[in-house]
Amino acid sequence: MSKTTVHDVSTAPDPAADTPRAVGGSRAFALLLLITGAAGLLAAWVITIDKFKLLEAKIAGTNFTPGCSLNPVVSCGSVMESKQAAAFGFPNPLLGLVCYGIVICVGMSLLARARFPRWYWLTFNFGTLFGVGFCTWLQFQSLYRINALCLWCSLAWVATIVMFWYVTSFNVRNGFLPAPRPLKSFFGEFTWVVPVLHVGIIGMLILTRWWDFWTS
Repeated sequence: MSKTTVHDVSTAPDPAADTPRAVGGSRAFALLLLITGAAGLLAAWVITIDKFKLLEAKIAGTNFTPGCSLNPVVSCGSVMESKQAAAFGFPNPLLGLVCYGIVICVGMSLLARARFPRWYWLTFNFGTLFGVGFCTWLQFQSLYRINALCLWCSLAWVATIVMFWYVTSFNVRNGFLPAPRPLKSFFGEFTWVVPVLHVGIIGMLILTRWWDFWTS
């Protein structure tokens, strides 16, 4: 009768060792993705409708004023008619309809207890990074080139910023993104601080950009 040695046991292949670790999110995280995705989708949908109404009015030789064009500063029409509103050759909100829809699908999947591997979460994180980077570019263009502010765009900015930082926090805490232990501990307790600061900085830029208008 053969004997199984300690060496045999220690070197035996573990079937689970080569299996990628799949991770799901908490209910709170899933709801956050649903809420931010829905907010961004709503903003993209309203802007898309108003954009087509602007195009129809231009073809008909009439005027159309979007409902969120409230004054010379808060003027959605000025933003929609700018060249920056079609950065990729088509209206920006069409991209938002697709991307925010994906975020909602991820949130719904997490509510159904779906689990995804590292590559999935990193791809999702890259998508939100692109989104927050694109929003940052649009913020600069809106404040310092177009010289007008769109309220629906602002809603999309906030939604994108919040989802980006929470997805990044999720990946750091689960070890999908390399980070020192203090950063992991910080995200574990105070993730909310980062998006609040991010949105606060944008709010201060908006306030100071048109300070004379707001205070007049």
